[in-house]
Amino acid sequence: MTDSHTDSNAFVASFTVPPTGSGPLDGLTFAVKDVIDVAGWTTGCGNPTWRDTHPPAAVHAVCVEQLLGAGACCLGKTVSDELAFSLLGRNHFEGTPLNPRAPERVPGGSSSGSASAVACGLVDVALGTDTGGSVRVPASNCGLFGFRPSHGLISVAGVNPLAPSFDTVGLFAPTADLLARVATVLLADDVAPPMEPSALYVVSEAFALADPEVAQALSKPLQGLRQRFGDRVREISLAELAGDGALASFSAWCDTYSVLQWAEIRSCLGGWIDTASPVLGPSTAASLALTLQLDRRRIGQALERRGRIHRRLRRFLGPHDLLCLPTTPALAPRLAEADPARSLQGSGSGSTYYPRTLSLTSVAGLGRLPHVSLPMAEVSGVPLGLSLLAAHGQDGFLLDVVRRLASGSGPGMPGGF
Repeated sequence: MTDSHTDSNAFVASFTVPPTGSGPLDGLTFAVKDVIDVAGWTTGCGNPTWRDTHPPAAVHAVCVEQLLGAGACCLGKTVSDELAFSLLGRNHFEGTPLNPRAPERVPGGSSSGSASAVACGLVDVALGTDTGGSVRVPASNCGLFGFRPSHGLISVAGVNPLAPSFDTVGLFAPTADLLARVATVLLADDVAPPMEPSALYVVSEAFALADPEVAQALSKPLQGLRQRFGDRVREISLAELAGDGALASFSAWCDTYSVLQWAEIRSCLGGWIDTASPVLGPSTAASLALTLQLDRRRIGQALERRGRIHRRLRRFLGPHDLLCLPTTPALAPRLAEADPARSLQGSGSGSTYYPRTLSLTSVAGLGRLPHVSLPMAEVSGVPLGLSLLAAHGQDGFLLDVVRRLASGSGPGMPGGF
């Protein structure tokens, strides 16, 4: 680990905002992704033109207010992928935050600086945002716990919108106990009573989508889950989960997600792009070009498909059921190889990274489900996350299960943390 903000390149601005109250987070420090408002600081969204065309924030984002009010101290704002539109963690203008667990690889984005700050030990926890995996992917890459809440449960007031029907405020922590402690404040909920899962569904196509080395590395923690939960761990196909032949492939889920995300990005950012003519990094420019190419007549069908997915998952998942899948299908790309534009456009050796990753992360997005990435495996020292998802609104239950899994409480509980 490093104790240097400069070495980590995690922060765009370091400062101290003291707690405004006292409570369960007394003594903790946190950092804030630079798409989330901190009063008196301009939210830069990883782009110099954005920073130059927007005033300083008048008040803190609600999520920042919550942590300060519970006793935590804010230590600064962290690097974001430009306009939060990437999963790699590289910013053309601000550089790439360090992944201390795998320095030759990307940290993952778009909440890259927040992940780096926690992984480097510079803060106790950090706020990020997660639209299509922007907390879960860097958590997996950096060996952290990463939490995306049920959509709508944590306030996004004071958070720059990207794709509002998918946007969430997420959280990074080095331990499951700390994750649950801080998330409970953000959820403004009581601590969930301990409950055992009724069923844990392992989505077979999700593991088939992963690289062989990833699937092999995750086989050990999966076996630990089987030992712990016995016949409550069940293999399930995507067709069974979707209950709909048209949604029996991950490509259909990824396409549905991408159409809606691109449509919303254009709606949220298009006016500013057209009037401000911003300077953009090449990969961001290429990604935004995809939103211009979208046939917006496809939005209606995508909305209808998402509605079917949400209703099916609401019926299928009981209040104490879980889904299990890899957080990412591949190891974090190497710094020398990662090319977001090439990946998005489907050419080159990395052409499948984006569609495969978005296929996995889209389950929570389309279903509005809470999702935790757990640092349960590695390949040659490179971290990998295993993901658990619960029914919408069952965030407290999910966080408690993760906490007990990480602590190893109970016979046969998997370790490896």
